[in-house]
Amino acid sequence: MHRGEPARPHVVQSVILFLLVSGLCGALVAGLALPFAGLAGVTTEKAHDTVQYLPQDLKTEPLAQKSQIFAADGSLIATLYQENRTPVTLKQISPLMLKAIVAIEDDRFYEHGALDAKGTLRALLRNQSQGSVQQGGSSITQQYVKLSLVAKARTPEEIQAATAETYERKVAELRYAIAVEKQYSKDEILNRYLNLAFFGDRSYGVEAAAMHYFGVHASKLNLPQAALLAGLVKNPTGYNPTNNPKRAKDRRDVVLRRMQELGIVTAKEARQAISTPVIDPAKVRNVPNGCANSKYPFYCDYIVSKLKENRAFGKTKEDAENYIETAGLIVRTSLDPKVQKAAEASIKKHSKPTDSAVAAITIVEPGTGLVKAMAQSRPYGSKKGQTSYNFNVEKSYPGGYGGFQNGSTMKAFTIAAAISKGVPMTYRINSPQTLPLSGKKFSTCTGTTVDDDYNPVNSTKTIADPSMLDAAKASTNTYFLQLSQQIGLCPIATIASKLGMYDAQTMQPLEQVVSFTLGSAGLITPLMLSNAYATFAARGMYCKPQLITAITTSKGKAVPTPAPSCKRALSPTVADGVNYVLQKVMEPDGTGGKLKFGKSDLAGKTGTIDSNKAVWFAGYSSKLAAASVVADASPPYDDLIGQTLNGKKMRDASGSGTAGPIWESAMQAALAGLPTSRFVAPDDKTIRGNVKDLPYLKGMPPAEAIAKLAQLGFKAQVAPAPVDSDAQAGTVAYTSPRQEDGAPEGAIVTLFLSNGSKALPPTPPPTPPMPPITPPTIKPPPGFPTCGPWDPKYPNCRRGGG
Repeated sequence: MHRGEPARPHVVQSVILFLLVSGLCGALVAGLALPFAGLAGVTTEKAHDTVQYLPQDLKTEPLAQKSQIFAADGSLIATLYQENRTPVTLKQISPLMLKAIVAIEDDRFYEHGALDAKGTLRALLRNQSQGSVQQGGSSITQQYVKLSLVAKARTPEEIQAATAETYERKVAELRYAIAVEKQYSKDEILNRYLNLAFFGDRSYGVEAAAMHYFGVHASKLNLPQAALLAGLVKNPTGYNPTNNPKRAKDRRDVVLRRMQELGIVTAKEARQAISTPVIDPAKVRNVPNGCANSKYPFYCDYIVSKLKENRAFGKTKEDAENYIETAGLIVRTSLDPKVQKAAEASIKKHSKPTDSAVAAITIVEPGTGLVKAMAQSRPYGSKKGQTSYNFNVEKSYPGGYGGFQNGSTMKAFTIAAAISKGVPMTYRINSPQTLPLSGKKFSTCTGTTVDDDYNPVNSTKTIADPSMLDAAKASTNTYFLQLSQQIGLCPIATIASKLGMYDAQTMQPLEQVVSFTLGSAGLITPLMLSNAYATFAARGMYCKPQLITAITTSKGKAVPTPAPSCKRALSPTVADGVNYVLQKVMEPDGTGGKLKFGKSDLAGKTGTIDSNKAVWFAGYSSKLAAASVVADASPPYDDLIGQTLNGKKMRDASGSGTAGPIWESAMQAALAGLPTSRFVAPDDKTIRGNVKDLPYLKGMPPAEAIAKLAQLGFKAQVAPAPVDSDAQAGTVAYTSPRQEDGAPEGAIVTLFLSNGSKALPPTPPPTPPMPPITPPTIKPPPGFPTCGPWDPKYPNCRRGGG
């Protein structure tokens, strides 16, 4: 107290007097009531100062609600929440529930103002006599205020301040309660209270509690059910019927007897309700929380990571996460349960969770980018043999694995670049089993690149002089390396980038290296590769992968989310050409020949990386595209041969024989029931390409041949070893590409020089003709008839010489 001020009455006397006046008036006319515990030593000056600076209105946070993620068919994928709550209106709550909660918590709720004077006096007198808080006197309005302040708290300090048994908090709570009573009707306050209250077992609000304990909506609660829930709010943990059924029943019966005392129910109704079991354990429903409890945990995790990137939900990922778990969002996704089932069944058929190798597959819809399915062999979890890594996606969030090298599946982009440059499908390049490329320059978007020690080999049986079609069917490495050198790495890398290919580990562009076309430019994911191949199926229309199709708030308002994003990446004719080439892979003598099924057109490509650390198959129809991979995902990465897949040690590892069957089984089931589909055949110009005639160079000295090619705009190189030929040794035997096929403008023409082994020896000079020989005249002996030689008139004549 300040010096010179008149003495103020003792605070307890003031409170009692104030409460009596308030009770007589039927309202808190002064707008304030002091707490009823711990008042000793508190002066009216302190009370005055505390009240003076309190805000007049209670600002409440939106109710935390559970968000839900749904598949394309409307089935539930996952529920995300901090508080399991589904708000309902007062009309959606059973009248018995409303009566039960009022009866046990504040039976004069509809009669008093913000403070129940009688209840507060009763509690005050008891607490004063005991010297501590023994009995609460809070009205439902005061309880609602307290719950609201706790709900707003974000830090432990704020929570402590909202629940502390202090003079200041009690005063603030009463002042807020007065404001709430002015702002809302009694029914509105009761409705807000029942939606906010905690009922135990992670159930917030009466609707969630009714569904959890009884499997019914709040509107269908009967008398014993309503009494149980009404009794829970006082001590949700202590009276939890799933853990403490006896204490829960005792508390429920207290509520029922109180309702009988107040004349809300009859004695008979109370007895019947008391005789019923507290709950039926079989009807208790738990609401799984988070992706770990989802049927599709990896897909769910990826969805949540994309939601966190949406700045509409918060400036940071932490803010977005809090919003997602409290905003009651409805998230609709592209996951197709039928296609997902096909993918999972294939993974299960061809692999086991305990395998040392991992298997994964993603399926995408061409022309939309909708990600229909995502499955893998290693199960979700933190136990031994489980993983939190999603092997199908990029490392853009903690659960993204970040891909694998994808081997020869990259050849599809070289094919696309070659066709776009007018290279004919009949274009032949001499492709030896081993190709010396050490020190050979390859052009890039920024200059050139070389590999000082690189002598690649073909991993499959090939023909010596394949066309593009032949090389694709056999996956001839040395053909595509030379083709990529001729057209340059930049066009190939540019097309790959347009089709969504980048390094899934670093999120950077693929590196333009000499072996780019063999899949050593970066780490690729099944999602990325399947979506890129879907572009070919969609005739060159690239669509960004789309997993989230729509988001709405709990009130049905649309939330901004990335819309489908499709653009022309390849001309339809180029895509048609790629489809035609990759269809050949699926023919009986192609690397994917054993994977062909059904009547629809299919196209695809195998992929194997060095040391067999990963093998791939990527393929598509015009309806669906998929990419499957089998790989070692545990450092240090080893050869798959000797590791287990489907419970057996692998003796071989290949794109067609290891990853291919996963693709085949999944796609066959996913496409089942869909109409037969065809690719558009490429036009003649695309097949023939745009080539220039090559000059006839056979028998020409190499220097002369190189000069002649340069005059026509071609580049020339000489093969390192001579070949058998009938041309003179040291002269041009033949070229690659062949003279009769021609070559694209600016192409590299390889000159193969003759060793002269089949050349004919020089023709000797002609032999002069022999002069005619005159036979000598022989005289016959005397008396012998004379006759000419060979004269038939004289058969008995002797011919010359006897």
